[in-house]
Amino acid sequence: MAARALVITHTESEDAGRLGDWLTEEGLELVVVAPWQGDVLPPTLEGFAALVVMGGPQQAYDDGSAPWLRATKDLLRAAVATKLPTFGVCLGAQLLAEATGGRVSEGEQGPELGAKLVAKRDVAGNDPLFWDLPLSPVVVQWHWDAVRELPPAATLLMSSPTYPHQAFRVGDRAWGIQFHIEIDAAMVGRWAEQDADDLRSQGMDPQAVLDRTLPEIEEIGEVWSEVLRRFARLALEA
Repeated sequence: MAARALVITHTESEDAGRLGDWLTEEGLELVVVAPWQGDVLPPTLEGFAALVVMGGPQQAYDDGSAPWLRATKDLLRAAVATKLPTFGVCLGAQLLAEATGGRVSEGEQGPELGAKLVAKRDVAGNDPLFWDLPLSPVVVQWHWDAVRELPPAATLLMSSPTYPHQAFRVGDRAWGIQFHIEIDAAMVGRWAEQDADDLRSQGMDPQAVLDRTLPEIEEIGEVWSEVLRRFARLALEA
């Protein structure tokens, strides 16, 4: 029986994308749960080798923004407590932070959107997933909220001038990234279209943001695929 990873999604427009491909190519079987479609989250993580929580438009600091957020945080706390390999993307990272004693709020500097650089912290050189990443890899940002305070047990791995808590690890085996690495051209295109009014309200041209982002997608995949493959191998070794 293949090792299974529980993948929690929060919206149709933010699925596992290429991240899911990298995990399955290493041998993990993905069990995707979509509570926004009425799926029920499992009560425990028994039988799962990993937990992955994807992004979405909800607010990690407001359990009322979606009825399943409280249960998702419970699963994240359980994963950290049992050292189950865990990976959170954007909202998933924010939920991980909130679940383990950090704090998330609306971003004081406004939304961060499109292709951006993040900076690797020195301590990331000792991280089992991030150790050989470039010093300033390109990623795709698409968030209005941000992690304001890291959990007490967190290690900061990547930062940026606008929002310092870009990537972190809680304990030994739970990682959160504020940004997106799972994207393909179709996914980013959907975001630019559905958030076009919000982008314009910030003085941004949606097409210009898209045009700057699309050429970076291939490099993002080349840089980050091995990080997720290592995560899968970590889960398979447990």
